[in-house]
Amino acid sequence: MTPPVVVVGGGPAGMMAALTARRAGAAVQLLERNPKVGRKLYITGKGRCNLTNHCGPEEVLANIPCNGKFLYSAMSAFPPAATEAFFEALGVPLKVERGNRVFPVSDKAADVVDALFLALKRSGVELVETRVNTLRRQGGRVIAAQAEAGAFPCSALIVATGGLSYPATGSTGDGYALAQAMGHTVTPTRGSLVPLEASSCSPLQGLSLKNVALTMRDSRGKVLYQNQGELLFTHFGLSGPLILSASAHLRRFDKEKYTAHIDLKPALTPEQLDSRIVRDLERYANRDMGNYILTLVPRLLGPVVLERAGIPPALKLHSLTREQRRGLAETLKDLAFPILGPRPVEEAIVTTGGVRVKEIDPKTMASKLVENLYFAGEVLDVDGYTGGFNLQIAWATGRAAGLAAAQVWKETMT
Repeated sequence: MTPPVVVVGGGPAGMMAALTARRAGAAVQLLERNPKVGRKLYITGKGRCNLTNHCGPEEVLANIPCNGKFLYSAMSAFPPAATEAFFEALGVPLKVERGNRVFPVSDKAADVVDALFLALKRSGVELVETRVNTLRRQGGRVIAAQAEAGAFPCSALIVATGGLSYPATGSTGDGYALAQAMGHTVTPTRGSLVPLEASSCSPLQGLSLKNVALTMRDSRGKVLYQNQGELLFTHFGLSGPLILSASAHLRRFDKEKYTAHIDLKPALTPEQLDSRIVRDLERYANRDMGNYILTLVPRLLGPVVLERAGIPPALKLHSLTREQRRGLAETLKDLAFPILGPRPVEEAIVTTGGVRVKEIDPKTMASKLVENLYFAGEVLDVDGYTGGFNLQIAWATGRAAGLAAAQVWKETMT
């Protein structure tokens, strides 16, 4: 009897690979260490599951800063439009929101997981709850997965174990060890789409800012990221949507220093802001600066802004000098925080780094080192920005690996 295609990992890439291989006619076993598949999907998009981005394949690749070119074939073969059609066919109605982010109409990630699980069961994929410890090879090809539940012979094997982010969901780096044992190189891993540690933030802990502009610069002043939205101050530094997105652009913490510049009044030009302050000087001439600043910024931020601008809180507005006024406006338009580094990878949404893509066939996701071995999803050294791009990587690479593995199974049958 011909051994099945064995997929290691029941996350998005693994489920797509297993379902694709089964629909292509292969017998498939999906080995997942958790009692349920898709655990990480439950928490994506704040529990709503931003499953792709409503754009063309070229735009997807433009939002993948790490090895985007490697994904050209897989993404062209299975672009976001194909992902949307795939889930609609599974009975998951979709909607497009700001930034072309695609969500289920229900706003429930569970609906996406349930649809995939049901499709796997109906198609005849065998689900096995077990953790894979090693891969067995004979000569130059992989022949089995050695798991806690025993040996699982295979005609082809797909590693889709995820990265290191959110280890509670099962992403604990198992795939990296499996790859290295097969002779593959694993590039250094760290968190991406991750909160950032920053200095001078502790007095602002718990403060959430909306509709602010963030500019991230390197030590030479080069702009690496710029956008408007929401961020959060924490006990360690900075978090929130803007910061998570910005973190994906900061890739050399070992050699580079970064600074976050926050514009608290992005709707006003420096001239418009100065005009407002001048009007306020006349209107609130006898008010203390410590009281007045709270008309411009939240309570926690007031003392910080005044200290940065060098203005005593007890100073009356009518005593504010032109130089102090200019300093206040500049501080409101550019509140800077030096970045100390990223938070641990366990707190990241995705992992950057992984199996070196030069050792992988970009069309099939096949190993160039070991026959009948494939990789898909976050275990590879590819990652994107926020907006559904990382899940699109999972769907596209999972599909490519599933099709190629199914072809090996068919050839083994003959």
